Parts: sequence; structure tokens; C-alpha cells
Amino acid sequence: MPSLKTAADIIKMERAGAVVAQILDGMQVMLVPGVSTGEVDAYAEAKCKEFGVRPVFKGYHGFPACVCISINEEVVHGIPSFKRLVRDGDIVSLDFGVSLDGWVGDSARTIPVGSVSASDLELIAVTKKSLELAIEQCVPGKRTGDIGATVQKYVESFGFGVVREFVGHGIGKALHEEPAVPNFGTVGRGHVLRAGMVIAIEPMVTKGHYAVRVLEDEWTAVTIDGSRAAHWEHTVVITERGPQVLTLSKVLREGRE
Repeated sequence: MPSLKTAADIIKMERAGAVVAQILDGMQVMLVPGVSTGEVDAYAEAKCKEFGVRPVFKGYHGFPACVCISINEEVVHGIPSFKRLVRDGDIVSLDFGVSLDGWVGDSARTIPVGSVSASDLELIAVTKKSLELAIEQCVPGKRTGDIGATVQKYVESFGFGVVREFVGHGIGKALHEEPAVPNFGTVGRGHVLRAGMVIAIEPMVTKGHYAVRVLEDEWTAVTIDGSRAAHWEHTVVITERGPQVLTLSKVLREGRE
């Protein structure tokens, strides 16, 4: 059963989410042509030490870094490297989470670097908008199927694909809790949303076919057809007053995407 968080729990998760957003903002500013993904990861690890938080991805099932950094056709779980340089025209997905006083925040965003094609910008914008529409479904009495159906309908109306292999999830003291929150589905199906539930919604969208494969590093998931992908995620609380997003970005709120 999905756990329900108290008001005190949510305040703690809000603190974790704020740290996630602040460190992601710093990583986003670093994403210029020529920077290595290893440098971006090292920055995140240093900021975690500064804030006194634990990067929850590092060591999770053996993942070797603090941040998942996925470029272009890489959908998720890209491993940072000082040998991997960001190039002009890349789109870079940052997926990052921390634990603060035992409570977890998790968020992702896809950033265009330099001169990016109009179709890539559309992919990023559609993925972000699908997340915003999904968050609007986060009210008591709705179901996880309503979230997934909303994402799928919007994304597919642009001819893009919705990844099936990876889904959103409940979140709290653990990074992954019940329920699963797919980015596809049927209205009226799935877990009922209740006040106090906290979920991470994370649409992953492709320009082409939605199927992915995992590379030999046993982590990096790429599109099977080589098409580019985007990934957006927020940690969201279900409340009687509507959804409360815990991982809002100051950089994105100010329009400096």
C-alpha cells in the first residue's frame, strides 16, 4: 500500500526537494559546449557535501555516480564521465535526487545546449508540458491511470513516443516506493490518489519509437532507433487543496531555460 505522509513529513520532503532543485539549477548553468559530464557530476557531489545531504543515486543498485546524465538518444541512467564532453546542439537530461534527514527528493529536466534544432526544442517543451498536465491530475480521488493517460494523449498528439520500460513512483524515506506511476495508461485505472501520498512523475519521451535498450555498461538506456529523448520529473504531494510540487526550480521559474 502507498504510504501517507504527515504534514511534518512533507515539510522535511520539501526541504529535500528544495536542495535537489538548487543543485540542479547549478548543474544546468554548467551545461555549455566543452564541459564534461564528469565535471557536472563532481559539482553535484561537492554541493551535496556542502548542504549535508546524501546523493541517493550513488551506489543505488551499484550506480557509480551522483547524477544520471543522458545525452541525445540516451533516455535515462547515463553514467557521467570526464571523457564525455557536451557538444553544441546536444540535449542533456539531468536526473538527480538527495536524502535529507532521511527523506528523499527526486527531479529531472532536459536542457538544450547551444544551437539546438527546432524539433529538439519541441520535444523538450512537449515533455515538460506533459509533466505539467500530469501534475494537474494529482488530486484526491483521481488514479494513477489518469496521470498516465494524460501524458500519453498529449505526447502522442505530437507524434512522439512514451517510454514504457521506466515509470514514475512513490517516494518518501526510500527513493522508490509504491505506487508505480506509468506515463501511459487508461483513465479510471490504477491506484487511487489520496491526500498525503507523495509521487515522482517522470515522463520520458522519444522522437521516434518508444522502445529502449540498455547498453553494455548495464545502465544507460537508449532509444532502439537512435531518436532523441527528453525526460522531466517532479516530486509531487497530493493534498486536499491540489498538487504541491516539492522540486520547483528557481532558474526555470525565472524563465532562464
